[in-house]
Amino acid sequence: MTTSDPTPALSRRRLLRNSALVGLGIAIGGSTDVIAGHSASAAPPPLRGAGYGPLVADPRGVLALPRGFRYTVVAQAGVTRLTDGGEPTPSDTDGTACFDRPDGWTLVNNHEIGGGEAHRVPARPGLTYDPGAGGGTTNVEVDRAGRRTGEYVSVAGTHNNCAGGVTPWGTWLTCEETEARAGTNGLTKDHGFVFEVSPAGRENAGNSPTPLRFLGRFSHEACAVDPATRTIYLTEDAAGPNGLLYRWVPPSGFDGRRWELKALAEGPGGDTAGRLQAMRALDGDRPVPDLSEATRPGTTYRVEWTDVPDRLARTLSTRVQLPPDRVTRSRKFEGAWWGEGGAFVVASYARLEDGSRNPHDGQIWFHDPRRGTLELRTIFGVNADPAADGTNFDGPDNITVSPYGGTIVAEDGEGVQHLVGVPRTGAPYALARNDLNDSEFAGPTFTGDGRFLFAGIQNPGYLLAVTGPWRR
Repeated sequence: MTTSDPTPALSRRRLLRNSALVGLGIAIGGSTDVIAGHSASAAPPPLRGAGYGPLVADPRGVLALPRGFRYTVVAQAGVTRLTDGGEPTPSDTDGTACFDRPDGWTLVNNHEIGGGEAHRVPARPGLTYDPGAGGGTTNVEVDRAGRRTGEYVSVAGTHNNCAGGVTPWGTWLTCEETEARAGTNGLTKDHGFVFEVSPAGRENAGNSPTPLRFLGRFSHEACAVDPATRTIYLTEDAAGPNGLLYRWVPPSGFDGRRWELKALAEGPGGDTAGRLQAMRALDGDRPVPDLSEATRPGTTYRVEWTDVPDRLARTLSTRVQLPPDRVTRSRKFEGAWWGEGGAFVVASYARLEDGSRNPHDGQIWFHDPRRGTLELRTIFGVNADPAADGTNFDGPDNITVSPYGGTIVAEDGEGVQHLVGVPRTGAPYALARNDLNDSEFAGPTFTGDGRFLFAGIQNPGYLLAVTGPWRR
């Protein structure tokens, strides 16, 4: 996910420009075929995807969709206005979740604002964590036709709100992708936390800017919650060294009621409630140092978990507190989403220059907690021609599980940007294309009835509603 952090990691775009790597391919779980691209003349021909047909260029120059699909602009940064104060919709839309209401839906929309953006999330009494920070979340209310009927601040004063995760009890966990400390760039508090946000209306939301410190202070990207055990899986988007996959095991007696996380955080021992653990993958008995080691779909590792000694990272980042042989790393851990009885986890790309074992332009992993395994479902080969529009996708970021099967991922790569459908077997396909610019897609999320897919174009900050002839 693009970040405005004061000390950002080396971006994928810069790495790709500096890289002499060539080759292109996509491999999908359930098949050992490689989908060849422009530079892979010796590879087999492309497989036909399970999509909705070719994309039709948008005469408005915003969003190309398959024939029969349409979109509307729900909100736009700097153009639409908040209904709780009149300020412009904030910049940098990112991770988003959709919640049912009797007369429509509420979208909880992250704003990945780290400083310098044109439209900050305005401070609100009782909802602002740090007045020196401009990120946060807005709740966008839409009717059954997908039209915006209201938009208001739900959390303010946070920093680089990237992705997050939906809870089984009907809230959104918004994640700060940063390790910034108080005293830097105008910040008055430490950052790198997760905050819980309700989709309920302003009058009864119960929102407050309480950091869930027991979930750790690190460069959070996204999370997924096991509805059976209430375990929370968390991704870390970091480099130097690369990030980790974590889980939080709740304390005995935790039921997962709304605001129970907040009560834990504000109660005695709230900084260390439950257990925060880092993952190690094992190939047999051999520790796997980095997930880029896996190059074939179906590769499955056994996983173990080790407690993080100092989850608040008082002196050392959480990702360097454990010995190298006790953790497994990945460059650009990104989106996470719960579905099919497990957690889907995205690794956006890897390069030899950043310490990865093998280069790729995206992996989608599936963690099955009952089996204690991590399986590589899909891998995107290095995209040698990102300016070409085809099946050469790269840089998967946010992810959601589709009610029509498979997953939908948002590209944050080089060149042409897409919403990409990834079936359980067969070829990924383009569901939408950004015809506006080369900004990343963000926050794909379906309504509960599957009628609408909402997604954002981060810059200049479009939140869009897509509908059409959905099918499996």
